[in-house]
Amino acid sequence: GRCVSFTLLDNKTEKEKMVNLRRAALFLVGAFLSAPSCNAFAPTPFVQNVNGASKASSMKEMVAGGASQAYGEEYYEGVRIGPPPDLPSLLLHNRIVYIGMPLVPAVTELVIAELLYLNYESTDEPITMYINSSGTTTANGQSVGFETEAFAIADVMKYVRPPVHTCAIGQAFGAAAMLLSQGKRGRRSALPNATILLNQPRSMARGQASDIAIKAREVAHNRRTTCELIAQACAKPVGNVMEDCKRVKYLQPHEAVEYGLIDRVLENESSLPVKPSFISQL
Repeated sequence: GRCVSFTLLDNKTEKEKMVNLRRAALFLVGAFLSAPSCNAFAPTPFVQNVNGASKASSMKEMVAGGASQAYGEEYYEGVRIGPPPDLPSLLLHNRIVYIGMPLVPAVTELVIAELLYLNYESTDEPITMYINSSGTTTANGQSVGFETEAFAIADVMKYVRPPVHTCAIGQAFGAAAMLLSQGKRGRRSALPNATILLNQPRSMARGQASDIAIKAREVAHNRRTTCELIAQACAKPVGNVMEDCKRVKYLQPHEAVEYGLIDRVLENESSLPVKPSFISQL
């Protein structure tokens, strides 16, 4: 507490005494409100007892409900209570990157961030990338992203030191098929019912003729870059790949193996690229 004393001189007039009393009252009220023990919503200060032990741990156990957020954790009978880890965190912990959406900027940002994180976490352990994506278009062919999104991921896959193992599940269309082929040679795979599609980039350019021509040249350049990456991964001439990409070309897993896009088809659990450690604990 705070001790405050005021002395009122007898030779003061009644008016001056009232002014002094009013000032004293205001000062006492301010001192009372500013005292830490008087604010019920203020955080409890660090208190140390005679033995030197902190009371913060005991305060954690007394807090329940949403108020536990003030201390970061909630305990019940000595056991921490909290939500389970989210699935992306579990996959990342086991060095698994999952692409399950079209290649829009938000997906590209997350995938590149995960690859860079896993690169600096370990430069030897492989990274497994599961791909179930329609590329830069939706299922009905509408363009939703740029081919540069796929080029960025492909460049980072080659930039990081750990080998990247790729696996197609569901679908790998267009730019996603190109990413599938960029995995480590001998470690590119697909599940039995996956579908792989080769096509060429789409242009949704509108406006003046000169603008459309500029966009068309950019689309043609992106098409050639995509075909060059696929041809290099499949050990095929660029001209053959460009001819195949003129029209839509569907590949079943065994056909993709013959084409050189992947190396094997995973038939059972023993052939999976990696078995997450948390599965053995379930």
